[in-house]
Amino acid sequence: MSERDDSVAVAYAERLLAQLGRPAHAPLAVPAEHPALRWSRSGLMALTGTPDAPLMFPAPLAACADGTLAALSALAPAGALDGIDAAALLAERAAIAGHRRQGAASPGGACRLLQAADGWFALNLARDDDWELLPAWLEMEPAPDWEGLAAAVCERPVGPLIEQGRLLGLALADAQPEREDRPWLRGFTARASDVRERAPRVLDLSSLWAGPLCGHLLQRLGADVVKLESTQRPDGARNGPPAFFDLMNAGKRSVALDLRSGEGRAQLRRLMTAADIVIEASRPRALRQMGFDAEALAREHGLTWISLSGYGRGDPQEQWIAYGDDAAVAAGLSDTLHRVTGQALIVGDAIADPLTGLHAALAAWAGWQAGGGRLVSLALRDVVRHCLQFDLPDGDEVLRARQREWTGRAMADGGARMPQARIPIGAAPALGAHTAEVIAEWAAC
Repeated sequence: MSERDDSVAVAYAERLLAQLGRPAHAPLAVPAEHPALRWSRSGLMALTGTPDAPLMFPAPLAACADGTLAALSALAPAGALDGIDAAALLAERAAIAGHRRQGAASPGGACRLLQAADGWFALNLARDDDWELLPAWLEMEPAPDWEGLAAAVCERPVGPLIEQGRLLGLALADAQPEREDRPWLRGFTARASDVRERAPRVLDLSSLWAGPLCGHLLQRLGADVVKLESTQRPDGARNGPPAFFDLMNAGKRSVALDLRSGEGRAQLRRLMTAADIVIEASRPRALRQMGFDAEALAREHGLTWISLSGYGRGDPQEQWIAYGDDAAVAAGLSDTLHRVTGQALIVGDAIADPLTGLHAALAAWAGWQAGGGRLVSLALRDVVRHCLQFDLPDGDEVLRARQREWTGRAMADGGARMPQARIPIGAAPALGAHTAEVIAEWAAC
C-alpha cells in the first residue's frame, strides 16, 4: 500500500467494485485518516482488550468498513449516504447499550473464549434457552455459570466439543481457524448495469443486526424497505435497547404475518415475488420446510436474493448457528490478536454483523442494478476473513511491529475514543403497522 493515510480504504473499495464487475471511474470518497486512527477513533479500540487496557488491532478492519461504504456510495445516488461514518457503524450497538470491553468475554457478555485441552474456542449463549442445552452437550450437569463451564471443558479437545455442540444448535467457533482466503460472497456474476427507472422494493426477512443494517442502508439509498416479521417470533432486537432498533428500522414499513398458516405463507410468497431484493438470514432448510426455494424464486422472478448465514450454504455448514462475536472468532480475529499479545481476547462488539451488513448492502444494490435473477450468499465468517486477509502482514514479528507502530499513532492522537451512535431518524414502526397497506400495494405490482 502507498503511504497515503486513506490508501487502504481506497484499495479495498476498488477491489470490491472490481469483483462486482463495477470498476471505479471516479475518485472514491473515504476518510483521509490512517487505519490505526480509524480503529481508535471509531470506538473499536475501546471495545477490544482487557478492562484496564484497550488494544489496537493490527489489521485495517475499520478501513475496510470505510472502503465498503465508499464502494456502495460509488454506485448510489449522489449524497445518499452522506453523514454515515462506516467505521463508527461497527461500534454503534455498544454505544447505545453501554457495552464495555471484557477481555475474553464479548462486550455484551453472551460470548466467551474458553480454554480446552488443545486450544481455545468461542461459545456464544445468546439465547436464554441455550443454557438448557449444556447438560446434553457436556453429558454432565455443569455448574450454572461461566466458571463452571470453563472447568467442565478445560480437559476436553476442541473438535468434539464443537461438533457435538453444533448438532445441538449451539454457536461455537474454533479460535485457531484454517488460514485460507475466502471469497466474501458467492453466487454473484458480474453483468452490465441496467438503467433502473424506479427505486427497488426490498423485503427484509432478517433480524438483529447484519440484515437490518443492510436494509437500513438500502433505505438510505431510496429503496422502499418492508420489514417482515412472524407474529409468533418477531425480531429479537425489539426486546433490546429501543434506540438501536429504531436506528436500524426507522423509515421501513412493518408487515407481520402468521407464518404457521397457509394464508400467511401465501401472502409471504406474493410479497417475495413482488420484491426486487430479498434479505434473509434463515437456515435454508427452514425456508424449504415452508415451501420456499430461494434459488428458484430468485431465478424465476428476477430477484436479488441476499442470503446471510454464519458459514455459508450447503451441508453441513448451513446448519451451524452463528452470531457476530463467535463468527469473528471463526474468521481468525482472536487468533490474530493472540499472535501479537499472547492473550485470548474478543475483538470489538459482534463485529461480524455490521461488517457483513455493509458488504450485503453493496452486493444487494449491485445485484439489483445488474438485473437480479440470482441468489447471493454472504457468510459472516467469510466477510470478516476477507477483511482480515486484506493487507495483513506475513509473520508474527512483522505483525507485532505493526501493532506497536499503530498503537503509537493512536496514543499520539489521544488514545481510544468511546463508541458513538447516530441519532435515529425516528421511531421504528410497531409490529405489523403496515401489513394491510403493503399487501394491497405490492399485490398491484
